[in-house]
Amino acid sequence: MTYQAKIGALNETINGAGSPWNAIDAETAARMQLQNRFNTGIDIAKYTAKIMRDDMDAYDADPANYTQSLGCWHGFIAQQKMISIKKHFGSTKQRYLYLSGWMVAALRSEFGPLPDQSMHEKTSVPALIEELYTFLKQADARELGGMFKELDAARDAGDEVEAKRIEHAIDNYETHVVPIIADIDAGFGNAEATYLLAKKMIEAGACALQIENQVSDEKQCGHQDGKVTVPHEDFLQKIRAIRYAFLELGVEDGIIVARTDSLGAGLTKQIAVTKEEGDLGDQYNSFLDCEEIDPSDIQNGDVFLSREGKLLRPKRLPSNLFQFRAGTGEDRCVLDSITSLQNGADLLWIETEKPHIGQIGGMVDRIREVIPNAKLVYNNSPSFNWTLNFRQQVYDTWAEAGKDVSGYDRDGLMSVDYDDTDLAIEADEKIRTFQRDAAAQAGIFHHLITLPTYHTAALSTDNLAKEYFGDEGMLGYVKGVQRKEIREGIACVKHQNMSGSDIGDDHKEAFAGEAALKAGGANNTMNQFAAA
Repeated sequence: MTYQAKIGALNETINGAGSPWNAIDAETAARMQLQNRFNTGIDIAKYTAKIMRDDMDAYDADPANYTQSLGCWHGFIAQQKMISIKKHFGSTKQRYLYLSGWMVAALRSEFGPLPDQSMHEKTSVPALIEELYTFLKQADARELGGMFKELDAARDAGDEVEAKRIEHAIDNYETHVVPIIADIDAGFGNAEATYLLAKKMIEAGACALQIENQVSDEKQCGHQDGKVTVPHEDFLQKIRAIRYAFLELGVEDGIIVARTDSLGAGLTKQIAVTKEEGDLGDQYNSFLDCEEIDPSDIQNGDVFLSREGKLLRPKRLPSNLFQFRAGTGEDRCVLDSITSLQNGADLLWIETEKPHIGQIGGMVDRIREVIPNAKLVYNNSPSFNWTLNFRQQVYDTWAEAGKDVSGYDRDGLMSVDYDDTDLAIEADEKIRTFQRDAAAQAGIFHHLITLPTYHTAALSTDNLAKEYFGDEGMLGYVKGVQRKEIREGIACVKHQNMSGSDIGDDHKEAFAGEAALKAGGANNTMNQFAAA
């Protein structure tokens, strides 16, 4: 419905109500409706799920259509990210948000900073989803409010052409609301617990939930040691639980991202149930590190497997965990991925120990032999030392090609001494094109950085503290922050406006008319930034 049509429809409603509604202005009500187009989190989940599905189809047609996101731990960070994207690129197309369980644990738990081990309150995850969308909707309200003011100014000036242009822009307004891929960790319990939490996350607005195949009560960050996986059937129960949650809430296009940590997980808590040779449980057990034993060598408390007429004893650690054979990680990742896609997952996430396109692509090629349109969400993790990894990759490529690498110390390539060398320049170019190249060569549909705003907050705060509390004094803030905000057009320089002051003034005027006590008068110091 166009802007004018919405005003017309509301006029009919107001006029139909008679004299009690005479003080209600249809255009003001229409503006308020446009500033809050999403009434519920389910509305958001349905809207954003369709965006993701369309983007997935576009990627299948052309891998150049990959998508991206950055992890955000606060609504304000998400809001500023999307405002920046619209400012610099004119559109939010193919840009999402990522909600990281790591950052929820480290920054949003009532217990204080926690490691990424699912110890934080599970309710903090849907609460953050709701917060993210609250701030994104406020960004819509703020930007549209500015457009309404421009429309009023054009009308007051008698400029009908400009007024029509602005109305057209309002009719074609692009919201800041974009898909969120939200981390449900290992499900925070059994399948029923996963289902209940999934519903809360979807009701808050999440259209895509990412779940991993670790044991809930042994969950570790994907880039730490000690990860313990579960048999496939245990994981598939949780995938089904999430799908039922989406369907129950009417979000039929909801997306499930199945993450496998098997590449770095050498342990399992359970021996899988198997009923016949070659079934899924038998395949899982086939990766266990076992030793063949003689029946006369049975010891108290031993656990055994029978395979091909042999009696096998899985190696059990003092922790009561069983270990997999070394070197089976990639095979287990491939089986995990195929099984997940065959049982309701939409996208894959393979957690790797390094950003290596060849390694990732090799696994995806094997998966695509069974599931031709398999595609990944990939963690461009800050846990990787990107500089060192890519310099070593270039070093190895040069060495294999017979190029002279005698001037480089492979283990010391992180040194600043190498920053301007040909090797470092080539490595930086490979980092720059990594997302594009991996989308084309390794089936990566979505690239995300899990924890970037955690690091940027620390870095910017360190820079400000160093200067403000040092010799620069107030100039440290003015030159390092405020002047840059003004020069670079950062909307947040007008922080009162960003916090909703002008939106509040619009409401006061609608509610109280001439009696409204508005904040944006001549004495508001934000007017000093009128030209910013």
